[in-house]
This record gives sequence, C-alpha cells and structure tokens, in this order.
Amino acid sequence: MFHLIWYILIGLIAGIISKSVMHVHMTLIWTIVLGIIGSIVGGAVTHIFSRPANERFHPAGLLFSTLGAILVLYVCFKLRIHFPQVSFP
Repeated sequence: MFHLIWYILIGLIAGIISKSVMHVHMTLIWTIVLGIIGSIVGGAVTHIFSRPANERFHPAGLLFSTLGAILVLYVCFKLRIHFPQVSFP
C-alpha cells in the first residue's frame, strides 16, 4: 500500500516539475498520470544502463521520473496531443 502512495507522490512531484519546465497547464489528475508515465519511461531507461540486483524492477527516482515526464510532454507536443487544461475564471 505504501508503494502506491509513493508512486502517486513521486508522480505528482515529477509532473509538476515537468509541466513547469515545458509551460503546460493541465489538471491535477493528468499531472499525476504524466509523472507516473514519466517514472515508467525513466525506469525503463535506467534499467537499460544499470540492471537492478533483484532483476525485477528498477526505481527511476525523482530525477529520471522528471526527465521521462519531460520526454513524454515533448513527444505529445510534437504529435499535437493536448491534455485537458485548467480553466481560469
């Protein structure tokens, strides 16, 4: 259970940092989803270069989660995929 909360928290932080760097406005749920997807991408990249001891899962960490989320936003920008934006009153 704690792992799920940890994934959501790291996903939120990585999503906030990456959407701030890429100047994208999106809802909180999409920010968390972006961070979790970025964590999966960052974990896959770090798994290529450094294999974990248990051969199952390599945690990406905050740095690679953020870089993965920035990469996901960049690809979405190039493919013209738009996220639901926050509407300011």
